[in-house]
Amino acid sequence: MNLLSVISIVLTLNALGRSYNILAVFPYDFYSHFQMYEVIMKELIRQNHKVTVVGQHPLKEPLKNYTDIALVDTSQGGFEIPHDGEGWSLRHYTEFFYTLEVGQYHCEVTLKSPALLEFLKTDEKFDLIILEYFAGECFLGLAHIFKVPVIGIASQPLSIWHNNKFRNPSNPSYIPNNFLQMGKPRTFVKRLKTTLLNIIHQMFYDYYIGVKNQKAAEEVFGRDLPLLSDISQNISLFFANSHFSITSPTPMVPGVIEIAGAHIGSPKKLPRHIEMWINESDNGVVYFSMGSLIRADTLSEKPRDMFINAFRRIPQRVLWKWENGSIPDKPDNVMIEKWMPQFDILSHPNVKAFVTHGGIFGISEALHCGVPMLIIPIYGDQHGNAESVEENGGGIYLPYENLSEETIYDALTKVLVPKFNMKAKELSARFKDRPLSPLRTIIYWIEYVIRHHGAPHLKTAAVGMPLYKYLLLDVIAFLLLIMLIFMFAVYYVIKSALRILLHHLSCSAKLKKN
Repeated sequence: MNLLSVISIVLTLNALGRSYNILAVFPYDFYSHFQMYEVIMKELIRQNHKVTVVGQHPLKEPLKNYTDIALVDTSQGGFEIPHDGEGWSLRHYTEFFYTLEVGQYHCEVTLKSPALLEFLKTDEKFDLIILEYFAGECFLGLAHIFKVPVIGIASQPLSIWHNNKFRNPSNPSYIPNNFLQMGKPRTFVKRLKTTLLNIIHQMFYDYYIGVKNQKAAEEVFGRDLPLLSDISQNISLFFANSHFSITSPTPMVPGVIEIAGAHIGSPKKLPRHIEMWINESDNGVVYFSMGSLIRADTLSEKPRDMFINAFRRIPQRVLWKWENGSIPDKPDNVMIEKWMPQFDILSHPNVKAFVTHGGIFGISEALHCGVPMLIIPIYGDQHGNAESVEENGGGIYLPYENLSEETIYDALTKVLVPKFNMKAKELSARFKDRPLSPLRTIIYWIEYVIRHHGAPHLKTAAVGMPLYKYLLLDVIAFLLLIMLIFMFAVYYVIKSALRILLHHLSCSAKLKKN
């Protein structure tokens, strides 16, 4: 090996082993979302990097090379389940706007956090910013302040505003809108609804939320702040919490990476009383949880009794995450707890089904463990997640407005048959079969973006392109004009030919008459 080769290898290893200083911004108060981000941050530390985390969930135990910048707490308690399914036909159309308004609220409140304002005075240098891209982009002002590359990350599958921001294909002819409860847009009516809702959602994001985001950001970062929409065009990469084995396969540009399952580690030993409850069930166990944001104890009496009566009729035991107090007339085969170690429970071989609201984290864990699901979505992307799981054979989708004792019992009976268990194991193998683990994939791409100075080569030429060019509206207009000119020319030629022919026939008739 010559000297040049040795030097090249040493330089490469040095670049790969460098320690980077990373600023991470997770401004939302949803702890279930932050759990994934926390796993990523701790892995970055294990890889010898330094992280500064701006967020609402400071670590309980400090870690070396992990600095917390605590934002103002915006938590407002759990999400209450609407009573008796009232207004659900409209919710699917309005909750998108509610989601973005929540994002704007976080924007306005957290940007003015004293700890953040003090942090902005720092002269510390960073190599990269990792920014949670949920329902707004006012924190993009940090990219302007620190002049470093930005990676976006979302705790949910791609939404229409994500796709349009990075010019990831979102063709409404076959790619569903996650906020709509109607499956893949195959029929004309579904494609029409998807198209119209995509347009309305994007216009609301750009011309309402975007304007309010800009105003809030300028109050903190200065009036000379460039347009956030312009800054966003320089985002290097985007991590989407999805995977084609869960959600519908869609085309991805090189700068969008799917990372579903990144928060999943190794199962831990269960609390003794829960482990005994599961082990002692001859027919297996059904685990029921509506996640950390949705409080099951806010169920009104009518739907609560539906679940109780349905659970009473099945031979399996039920573990039910119930946040407050007790349940009247609780069946003997039901155990309730305020909190349960979800992934550890799903990892137990005697757990036969998972009743869930359809959050992407719970679905990822169930797929990883090969547990079939009964999904009852409440809001947001949960509808799309549920439909994708059902289409892939991993569970049953039961709309909340269709709840009754019979529909719950029938769905549970179906999902507990061996066919669903076998399909869930098949989907689990598909979900886990990747060249790198989701967490290792994230670390690789973070380091890749830093090594390649923002990796601008990952962005397609479509980013920043005017909409009329991106949609070829000018080309279509030109071709239509050519067609119109051609049709007019043909019309003129035919009309002239007919006029000449008629004139000739008229002259011939006169000659014969004479």
